[in-house]
Amino acid sequence: MPKPTIELRFDDVTAGYGGLPVLEHLSFSVREGERLGLIGRNGAGKTTTLATAMGLADLMKGRIHFGGDDISSASTYARSRAGLGYVPQSRDIFPSLTVEENLLSGLQGRSASVALPPIYALFPRLKERRRNGGTQLSGGEQQMLSVARALVGQPRILLLDEPLEGLAPMVREELMDAIVRMSDQLGVGCIIVEQHVDVVLEFSNNVIVLERGLAAYAGSAAVLSGEEALLNRTIGIQKC
Repeated sequence: MPKPTIELRFDDVTAGYGGLPVLEHLSFSVREGERLGLIGRNGAGKTTTLATAMGLADLMKGRIHFGGDDISSASTYARSRAGLGYVPQSRDIFPSLTVEENLLSGLQGRSASVALPPIYALFPRLKERRRNGGTQLSGGEQQMLSVARALVGQPRILLLDEPLEGLAPMVREELMDAIVRMSDQLGVGCIIVEQHVDVVLEFSNNVIVLERGLAAYAGSAAVLSGEEALLNRTIGIQKC
């Protein structure tokens, strides 16, 4: 019997840190297999949105639902076990462990013989370097490993916070190709925060443009691609 489709939903969420709101009245939903992009200037609330989903920011108003359950008060660990994966800006790996040991650390009780082959199929470079230590990897390889570690836990929705930051163009392309294949082949839903707006618009089904913690736009990525005035005002860029 197939698993029911999982949805992450924000209902009128206001959240922040230390009693100060960073996000206000944010509502959206993303289901397995869907791709949602979050774009906006620095400080607009993009990272805070992901942190709120994982229980790492203070929820001040509204509710968060995942898989039909209200997870507004759930711990970060419980959200992860329920199927929310998170790749933070800091490359989340253990530098003293090998590539394969890093992957094994994220298994959450799954068999390595079952979990690792599809991960290595997505990231063949990691398979080649599976016996290398984390400190022996390039920045791009460390980021691939960070994404791969999140995937071995079989998330239903994966949150990606600027996965392309600081990477060379060729490595960015390789990593995004793996993320696209992950979404297509494994049916994992994605929420991506990224400064490379063209990448987000090409990758995402829908996009939210955040401006000072509020949604200035929420809708189709294809439609937003033609809204040059909005992109210029909220992000400070002009698309070519």
